[in-house]
Amino acid sequence: MTPSSPSSGPIPENTAEETAEEKRTEQATAAQKKSSAKKIPAQKKATAAGKKAPAKKPATAKKAPAAKKAPAARKASAARKASEPAEKAPAARKAPAAKKPASARKTPAVKKASEPAEKTPATKKPAPTAEKAPASKKALAAKKAPAAKKAPAVKRTAAAAKKTTTAAAAAKKTTPTAAAGAKKTTTTAAAAKKTATTAVTKRTTAAKSTATATKAAATKAAAGKAAAPKKKSAARKTAPAAAAAAVVPVTPAPSPALDAGDRERLLSGTHHDPHAVLGAHPHPDGVVFRALRPYARSVTVLTDELRADLHDDGDGFFSGVLPLREVPEYRLRLTYEGSVREVEDPYRFLPTLGDLDLHLIGEGRHEELWKALGAHPMTHQGVAGTRFSVWAPNARGVRVAGTFNYWDGTGYPMRSLGGSGVWELFVPEIGEGELYKFQITRPDGSHTLRADPLARRTEEPPRTSSVVHASHYEWGDGEWLARRAERPAHEAAFSVYEVHLPSWRPGLTYRQLAEQLPAYVKDLGFTHVELMPVAEHPFGGSWGYQVTGFYAPTARLGTPDDFKHLVDRLHQAGIGVLMDWVPAHFPRDDWALAEFDGRPLYEHENPLKSAHPDWGTLEFDFGRREVRNFLVANAVFWCEEFHIDGLRVDAVASMLYLDYSREPGQWVPNEHGGRENLDAVAFLQEMNATVYRRTPGVVTIAEESTAWDGVTRATHHKGPSGFGGLGFGLKWNMGWMHDSLQYMSKEPVHRRYHHHEMTFSMVYAYSENYVLPISHDEVVHGKRSLVSKMPGDWWQQRADHRAYLGYMWAHPGKQLLFMGQEFAQGAEWSEAHGPDWWLLDPAYSAEPDHRGVRDLVRDLNAVYRSVPALWERDSHPDGFRWITADASDDNVLAFLRLDAEGVPLLAVCNFSPVVRHNYRIGVPDEVPAWHEVLNTDAARYGGSDVTLPGPVKPEPQGWHGRPASIRLTLPPLSTIWLRPA
Repeated sequence: MTPSSPSSGPIPENTAEETAEEKRTEQATAAQKKSSAKKIPAQKKATAAGKKAPAKKPATAKKAPAAKKAPAARKASAARKASEPAEKAPAARKAPAAKKPASARKTPAVKKASEPAEKTPATKKPAPTAEKAPASKKALAAKKAPAAKKAPAVKRTAAAAKKTTTAAAAAKKTTPTAAAGAKKTTTTAAAAKKTATTAVTKRTTAAKSTATATKAAATKAAAGKAAAPKKKSAARKTAPAAAAAAVVPVTPAPSPALDAGDRERLLSGTHHDPHAVLGAHPHPDGVVFRALRPYARSVTVLTDELRADLHDDGDGFFSGVLPLREVPEYRLRLTYEGSVREVEDPYRFLPTLGDLDLHLIGEGRHEELWKALGAHPMTHQGVAGTRFSVWAPNARGVRVAGTFNYWDGTGYPMRSLGGSGVWELFVPEIGEGELYKFQITRPDGSHTLRADPLARRTEEPPRTSSVVHASHYEWGDGEWLARRAERPAHEAAFSVYEVHLPSWRPGLTYRQLAEQLPAYVKDLGFTHVELMPVAEHPFGGSWGYQVTGFYAPTARLGTPDDFKHLVDRLHQAGIGVLMDWVPAHFPRDDWALAEFDGRPLYEHENPLKSAHPDWGTLEFDFGRREVRNFLVANAVFWCEEFHIDGLRVDAVASMLYLDYSREPGQWVPNEHGGRENLDAVAFLQEMNATVYRRTPGVVTIAEESTAWDGVTRATHHKGPSGFGGLGFGLKWNMGWMHDSLQYMSKEPVHRRYHHHEMTFSMVYAYSENYVLPISHDEVVHGKRSLVSKMPGDWWQQRADHRAYLGYMWAHPGKQLLFMGQEFAQGAEWSEAHGPDWWLLDPAYSAEPDHRGVRDLVRDLNAVYRSVPALWERDSHPDGFRWITADASDDNVLAFLRLDAEGVPLLAVCNFSPVVRHNYRIGVPDEVPAWHEVLNTDAARYGGSDVTLPGPVKPEPQGWHGRPASIRLTLPPLSTIWLRPA
């Protein structure tokens, strides 16, 4: 562990993405203006076409092809929709009303729909704002339009528009054409109006007898309009053209005044149910619409049948009452300075989380928590968008802010879902890649901007925003997953290469590492890699052990899918992937988990239980069920979503003891007066039980440095202490590591006095399922690299290094070796530059020394994997037999390893720098001969090449309590392995 860094703190959120968004909005607006400007010639052309139409003969079947141009007409209509204020211009001159068939007479609402044909063209006089337009006639239309019985023509108009008939399209084109003609005669206006009437009522019985000449005129006008430039489709966010044919401009009635309390809570970010106020809701006079859009100049409600500008109520509020029978599907048109946007209203959607999700969250048993909380692109009620949800039970209010709203969450308050403490909001029309944070109002009324605790992607540090993410990765490791559960880890070959990804080959991304790391590890013969923490962390100097993004791989090396690719490639190479997981503590950064909603939430409220004295971090409150759920689900998340094969749990000892690194008076005893952290025990048991149940073949490994009983015992088996086991699959043997390195650091002449340090591990070797770790912790902070720990000159250091690795691979337990130690790097590891790969450069004079050690590691793994005696009975006493454990004066150890069938391997270690000739070793008499399978002193490894020339036959002379014995020449500072010939 390293000390925590100073808080990275919040940074300005006006990122390049925001600037890009502004430019996109401005470009769209410019396109709309350009489309509007290009409309005038097309209108004149259509007007001319309409003027000539009445002189034609009745239309025949040959005119039908004109109807095929209706899609282009609809596109032109959609483009014209962007400049609709022209339709609101007050009429400067009205033509005499033309006589109409009785069946085609319109209600006032229908009259209003066709009135633009009677008005002066928009090109002659700028259209006034919606607030200044005459309202008397519009109000009458608004009152009558919703009533189906009073306005049958409107209903028929909508139906006709939805079916997108040729006549309806033609009528729609003819109407604005008449409006576009400058100072036309009354006869022309009346003809255009009659044409529009005929199109609107085309499907009524009376309309079927309308003059064929009128239909011909409509067809001609539609054909002329269809020839308009296709660029008019640039107004892309308008309503569908067919529905636009029946849109009725309506002036809404003023809505009831918003309750002062609701108004204040929405503006201050403390409203728990904004959906009850914003959006559309039934009202005695119709439907009330209300929106909170700061900085908007106007807000317009758009449906298939009407368009209504809401009243500006100040402070960003807009509202109005429309005379509708029920809440329709609608969109909002937002007008800002220099831009117009058409959007879905987030406050018209139902909650995206169900009762089951909320129940499981409240119970602390949601094993797929990452699927319920966080940011999730999805389609909800037929609309694409992103669901945001966060657990913040102490918050007075939560809003979501991000690039999509220029980091101002005022218009995006979230709703509280009952008593679950969960806040939720579905934001339509935003998706992957958006940056976001939660703007939380604390209990004291202050605000804090927080990263999402369940964000599945983050910005690259030092930036701290969360990123909306959805995975699209397709896995190719099905064969690996199918067979990884065939044998439990403690009974399988298990040798681990520990890697710090950012520094293994500095500068490589996940995908670049996927091209190099699997090949390197496979060549050396390791069965697994263990990745130091990959979860997002703000301070690189912590090596990943101070996590802020528990559900996101660090963005330093790529995206989450890139990391999946690396895991996939390792699996395809036959290599398992372990990951360091840090549930013990988290940093105090004020944008992350610390006092997340204004009060201690993820940490314990008692500082004596929350503050970690060694690392300046905060410990999780393992007694709170939601916090425990957050961590248990996180363990499952990595195993299921990223196909991780095992979790090495960091700092378990600091979790188990309330007095860990604390002086008397600095800790609080448990309910029984003891120092055991009962809540942490329960959490670890639940985590292990859940992971093993959900993901067969996965192993959990405890970094636990004390003598806690039952770390790898099943959770339902109670030990002498009264506790059930913690349920881990393996445990790091910190005692073996400490004792053996202490022995090896002594000069050979003094090792006789420390001989017990090499043998004591066998006293407790079967109390747990052990891993023998030479990890990153042993080669940093002044501890020196493994080869540099050895005494003597360079030759002796390398010989001790090789002999120690031979002893380690033969000792009961699994092996773990940190990167750089496989080729005897002399310098300590540094996360800044990684291993000293230049030592393996053939141009370097000492390259053979380092290459020889790496060749030894390759051969150790090859023999290890092929000889079951070295791993099959690691956890059983019958898999090991001492030959001699007390030859301290000779610095010699000898023992047998046995597989399930009793087939042995003999390991002999000579930690003295002298050659021992004719050294007698007791052996079983049933083996006819022994041959050497590995010798760390071989010349190819850089040794003196004292090796056995051939098989060695036992002599009938008993020795070391065995009925037979063999005589060997023991190389200096070496380990040799022999097997039955």
